[in-house]
Amino acid sequence: MSDVMLANFKEEQSAKIPALTLLTHLGYQFIPPAECLTQRGSRSTVILPQVLRELLAKKTFTFMGKEHPLSSAAIDKIVHELATPAMNEGLKAANEKFYNALTYGIGITEFVGGKKASPTIQVIDWENPENNVYHFTEELEVENSQGTGKRIPDLVCFVNGLPWVVIEAKRPDSSTEGKATVSEGISQNIRNQKIDEIPHLFAYSQLLLSVNGHEGLYATCGTPEKFWAKWKEEEITEAEFSKLKNKALSKIQLDSVFAHRPQKVREEYESLVAGGDRVVTDQDRLLVSLLRHDRLLDMTRLFTLFDKKAGRIVARYQQVFGIKALVERITSFDDKGARNGGVIWHTTGSGKSFTMVFLSKALIWLKELARCRVVVVTDRVDLEDQLARTFASGGALSGKDKKEAMATTGRRLAEQIGKGNERIIFSIIDKFRTAIKLPECHNDSPDMIVLVDEGHRSQNGENNIRMQQALPNAAFIAFTGTPLLQDDKTENKFGKIIHSYTMQQAMGMTNDHIMSCISYTACPDFG
Repeated sequence: MSDVMLANFKEEQSAKIPALTLLTHLGYQFIPPAECLTQRGSRSTVILPQVLRELLAKKTFTFMGKEHPLSSAAIDKIVHELATPAMNEGLKAANEKFYNALTYGIGITEFVGGKKASPTIQVIDWENPENNVYHFTEELEVENSQGTGKRIPDLVCFVNGLPWVVIEAKRPDSSTEGKATVSEGISQNIRNQKIDEIPHLFAYSQLLLSVNGHEGLYATCGTPEKFWAKWKEEEITEAEFSKLKNKALSKIQLDSVFAHRPQKVREEYESLVAGGDRVVTDQDRLLVSLLRHDRLLDMTRLFTLFDKKAGRIVARYQQVFGIKALVERITSFDDKGARNGGVIWHTTGSGKSFTMVFLSKALIWLKELARCRVVVVTDRVDLEDQLARTFASGGALSGKDKKEAMATTGRRLAEQIGKGNERIIFSIIDKFRTAIKLPECHNDSPDMIVLVDEGHRSQNGENNIRMQQALPNAAFIAFTGTPLLQDDKTENKFGKIIHSYTMQQAMGMTNDHIMSCISYTACPDFG
């Protein structure tokens, strides 16, 4: 057997087939490569138009108190808009434009009984993952932007006919000594995004993965290699991973996955399955953790940011589980009707500012937090400015909103707390000294959330008392990166620890040579 054939065989058996079978168990429907090409219509088309059309045909809009189906013209408009990403503006802009269409919806014009309606259509049902359709294929042949050649990503996952996830699956042993094969998959993903390659595929991508059978890393469109990250799961149990990995494929599923392969490949797989339960690998954990339908939707809508400096950012696992724990905490109330708070203890360099921005996205999208306002409190002007820039850059604030959000004086802070309607307020904690003396500096609404940056410094003495007096029913959340000592009162002042990410966990990630920084925010260039 030649070296190329041997390498391909190892890639198939070690990485690709385990990924194919696991995605099938996760509820993705497999489309063989030839059939997928037929559905696409050409190698330059990367969406599945008919899948999208069939989904849109089930959509309705409300007008004059009644539900109406979409017209053929409206369906054509949406399909055309999604099938032609604005690549003339560059991949980053095209990807962000597509993301906005996914999250905010697409506006159309309809005429009902001669009257004009202008509904916004949501292509994705974010609230009910089961209402979307999920497919995947392998060896997706995509013609490059110049029409002179093609690239063939190993695996691509589609949501409602749109290619959301691109996966490179490599053999476990590298031909280059000292270089992990996941690095080869990362390099291919990055290369394929270049202007003369297949950037039009990545205009749609929400997550990118590189796996090799044993391990896997993830990132998103535009992520440099050093920021590709490992995932550590905190909710799904090992028993659940094992159950999914060792679930038997039905005959129909087996035929679908193996019909276009040599018979010996299927026999090898069936022999492996007959040998008993297979061990769960980090590749399996990554695929299940990120590509389970509900998690994929959350990672896209809640845990993705477009930063003006760093580009597109997808959350690290500590940010995801920190926010999930935080949302659970602040949606609960004590016996007096006040929102519960607590402490987010994430070590320095773990991306606390972006964690706060991810929380702001939760406030926008989660119904249970829709009425909440946020007060961001720091103890230094440079921190206040940095966080305001991060919120603005991450899309949580417009330029006008940023100006209105700043509590420039104690009087301004008092007015914002008592009479304002700004969704986000930024203040230096010392301004509470002046503000609390003014009668308007009081708001007993439980829909106020106070984020206190570096809570171990800001919580002491009168400062904390002033905040509690002004906002008696607010949820107070302290963010700290400093290890909490036994006599540290941060937890006592703000409540229990909601989520922790310690230096030991961060060092573990670094020692695995997963990335040079925990996230963009770990690097000096990104604050």
